[in-house]
Amino acid sequence: MKKNIGPTLALYPTPAVVVGAFVNDRLNWILVAHIGIMGHDRVVVSMHKAHHTNKGIEASGKLSINIVDKAMLEAADYVGTVSGARTDKSNVFEYTMGSAGTPVISASPLVMECEVVDNYQTEGFDNFICKIVNTWAEEEILDADGKIDYDVLKPVLFEMPTYHYLLCGERLGKCTSYGKKLKEKQTQ
Repeated sequence: MKKNIGPTLALYPTPAVVVGAFVNDRLNWILVAHIGIMGHDRVVVSMHKAHHTNKGIEASGKLSINIVDKAMLEAADYVGTVSGARTDKSNVFEYTMGSAGTPVISASPLVMECEVVDNYQTEGFDNFICKIVNTWAEEEILDADGKIDYDVLKPVLFEMPTYHYLLCGERLGKCTSYGKKLKEKQTQ
């Protein structure tokens, strides 16, 4: 028997990322866990309107999405607990400038440079719809075909109901393989 728990957002866990952007010519980092896929070349980054970083993203129209792994979790968690309006977070991470003009965290194994194409505003939130311009990946996380190997990357995930961080779990099987098994049973 299922219990109705109301209009609860239940799509967690989501990847934890550090968003990088310049606000009034100063680099700022912020931990974000409300991100989503909108297509093969678009993502949405959802941030509460009160965040200092939003001003810089709105002004420049660009940001970086830096995937968090376990090694960078302490610094990532820190930039999510202090406001860039009161604290200079520009030196928390070593970084380089990507070719699209966004800060790329050196310690992040996977970084997407993005151009903001729209801001879908909802009550209390800026939802930056972003086009992926470049994706930078450490060679160690790529398989022989040049694809991202998430068993090697092991991104940190954020889970909202209890505010815990998780690591990616075990691999269950290839997509469509389970459906093929059911299809075979149905045709027998």
